[in-house]
Amino acid sequence: MKLISTLTLGALLAASSVLATEKPAPAPNGIELPAYYKNWRVIGVSHRQDKESMRVIIGNDTAVNAARAGNTKPWPDGSILGKLAWKDQIHPKWEAATVPGEFVHAEFMIKDSAKYVKTRGWGFARWLGMEQKPYGADQSFVQECLACHDQVKDNDSVFTHPVPLP
Repeated sequence: MKLISTLTLGALLAASSVLATEKPAPAPNGIELPAYYKNWRVIGVSHRQDKESMRVIIGNDTAVNAARAGNTKPWPDGSILGKLAWKDQIHPKWEAATVPGEFVHAEFMIKDSAKYVKTRGWGFARWLGMEQKPYGADQSFVQECLACHDQVKDNDSVFTHPVPLP
């Protein structure tokens, strides 16, 4: 009896482990949430007053190296920029401080000049909330991305200004 209980508990733990590591579904255009993005380094930060949100812009090694070297016009193929966004929240013990509140989304731009010719060399994807639900009903969601990024065509369609470091 003890052996059966132990095996049952082991099976439940294994099953919950698999569920906990289940990857979010890919975006409608097939882009998958980049593995290990939570370990990437910071390239920049931004605050959107219109969305009352703060953002941290992160990058894979290719993007970080390009940003540090000033090699961003254009960004090199293989660069992946990520933007993690949180709603603004007032710090409960310090009203002058705005801190991250509810997680809004994680979005990514993947530079591949050959693969993403129709979208100025960038693949776009977004996952919403802590559940990381893919954004967009179908592949046409990228038109929304392009319409916004049109404003910065002269900056390789990227809003981010890498932060200077000493």
